[in-house]
Amino acid sequence: MSTSACITTPIYYVNDRPHIGHAYTTTICDVWSRAARLRGSDVFFLTGTDEHGSKVEKSAAARGILPQALADENAAEFQRVLAVFGISNSDFIRTTQPRHERQVRALLQRLVKTGAVYLGTFEGWYDDGQEEYHTETRARELNYKSPISGKPLTRATEQNYYFKLSAYADRLATHFASHPDFVRPLERSNEMLARLRDGLQDVPITRTNFSWGISMPDAPGHVVYVWIDALFNYITALDLGATDGDRTGGSPYWPADYHIVGKEILWFHAVIWPALLMALELPLPKCIYAHSFWIADGQKMSKSLGNFVDLPTIDRYIAHFGLDAWRWYMATQGPIAATDSDFSAKHFHEIYTADLVNTVGNCPSRVGAMIAKYFDGVLPVDTRPQDPPDSGPSWEAICSNTVSDWERRMAAFDLHGAARVAMDLLRRVDVFINDTAPFKLAKDPANAERLASILNQCAQTVRVAGVLLEPFMPSKMAELARAFGSVPSGEVAWSVRAKYGTIAAGHRIEKLALFPRVDPVKIAPSPS
Repeated sequence: MSTSACITTPIYYVNDRPHIGHAYTTTICDVWSRAARLRGSDVFFLTGTDEHGSKVEKSAAARGILPQALADENAAEFQRVLAVFGISNSDFIRTTQPRHERQVRALLQRLVKTGAVYLGTFEGWYDDGQEEYHTETRARELNYKSPISGKPLTRATEQNYYFKLSAYADRLATHFASHPDFVRPLERSNEMLARLRDGLQDVPITRTNFSWGISMPDAPGHVVYVWIDALFNYITALDLGATDGDRTGGSPYWPADYHIVGKEILWFHAVIWPALLMALELPLPKCIYAHSFWIADGQKMSKSLGNFVDLPTIDRYIAHFGLDAWRWYMATQGPIAATDSDFSAKHFHEIYTADLVNTVGNCPSRVGAMIAKYFDGVLPVDTRPQDPPDSGPSWEAICSNTVSDWERRMAAFDLHGAARVAMDLLRRVDVFINDTAPFKLAKDPANAERLASILNQCAQTVRVAGVLLEPFMPSKMAELARAFGSVPSGEVAWSVRAKYGTIAAGHRIEKLALFPRVDPVKIAPSPS
């Protein structure tokens, strides 16, 4: 019986076109989703678009179209590029969908009824670009500038509905203490804890200075703050805001295993969102994982600097290197930890050559070529199954240990580590070939049995490595699976797919060239 799992991207703001940040977050969620499905989990993978707020309203007005038309246009673009990136999402939620708007109003009515939301007046500082209010203390910490755009904050007074965030300070601190992996990586958790220690202020959750958004129930002129609206998507997609009297139904996918977000929006996800869930008496997500940023050639990506990796730039990389190469680079070189990652055409080509051409491409090619040359393409019988590489454990034990290590790393969202152990398996096969020199053994017919065992062991191990690499490179690893006799994903239990020795002797091993060498090219970002 399969288990349920849930992973989410943040929903992407439709005032922005898809770029490397969107591609990265969505791709790493897809890798984790595919890995969980491989292991037999029933995965709910959610992504979508955030479509309300003053920025959408202003952008639409500047173009002379309605906000809904702009939202439809850009949401369609985000949905289109999911296929470009090979994404296997389960659902795509839009905050303008009736299912979402209806549930948001119901959830807010519950919060008002319980006293968690009240009417008050805000006096403080407003970040127009982020549509976010800051207290005097927070504004002073930010030097009265937006932490995202760097533009000056403006002084503002407005009557709003407030969420009693301050009432949940102790419960949040207790949850952080009892769930050390609630926010990851550790550096991001420490940042949130430092802000919690400074105290929490109630937060305004409605606006009256624009109209494009969900109206606050029973409060004419009040529009739900876009960030509150957006956060609810994680449960409205699962119909957890659908009411039956005063009760809310459950979902096998909630609480989510992972909310994957960029570090710039962690506060909303790690503090405000859990407090809202506490107020609604709903379980909290298991982990909020905040990755860092991509930079380019040592500098912050910026259209004005001409180093911004947008969708047309990504398209050129995919055209030159292939989609699986793009996915591999995103998943293994990206800023999944607490530090930013540097994106460059030179580094992309180096990783492509070292990892994909020289290892993922070369190792199966070597094994297949020798089986073709010495055994007419038919997998020979392994008569010495305990013949160990380097006088160490058997290949069966090595593969079993690698699979277990990969499972642990994937479960912990250590994509870099999971990729590394799979690659190390192929590299170990390469070392084994070099040490045993089957091309030399083949010169003497007396070595036929030994040669057969070596090549069988190599082929069996290559197949296992291909299975472990499948979430990263689904298309190319499907080619490898066909060539080496693996059963397609989803048609057999994980325990069988990941087991060493399942290629039957006599199976025809096909030759394949997964990753051809390509010339290094300077793929310039699109002109600003």
